[in-house]
Amino acid sequence: MDITNIIDRLEALVETSKRMPGTKARMVEEDKLLKLVEQLRLAIPQDMRAAQEVIEKKDSILAQAQIEARKIRNEAEDDYAAKLDQNEMMVTARRQSEDILAEAEQKASRMVDHADIESRRTRADSDAYVIESLKNLEREATQILGSVRKGIDSLSSAVQV
Repeated sequence: MDITNIIDRLEALVETSKRMPGTKARMVEEDKLLKLVEQLRLAIPQDMRAAQEVIEKKDSILAQAQIEARKIRNEAEDDYAAKLDQNEMMVTARRQSEDILAEAEQKASRMVDHADIESRRTRADSDAYVIESLKNLEREATQILGSVRKGIDSLSSAVQV
């Protein structure tokens, strides 16, 4: 269950709770409130696990880029060795293999740079999402706590009269 859904349920619980006559205070059922708070506690680590999966995906992309770079480099070296055997084309082969190697290194470097940028962006997005979720949770909890305090104050003043 995602955090937004739980927060919506918290809001619905407050909105559907009975009002205290003559006040803006509401009576919220404690067991329902505590159940939703517990669900929030469970949901937050799930979101963090999702962020970890994104980071692991980034690592997988980096590993794949390195494998591809090695493959391209090996192909270039094999091509270079084959062309050395041909005396008439030795100079041309050397240039071509160097070009292929440079191109492979550039391609690998671009792939690594892209994966790194993407992972930073994803991590920043994940961090922003978790921070926003926690801020929303804090706001909701503060509102609920305010409602509970008003209810207690209201009942306390009614009992003392």
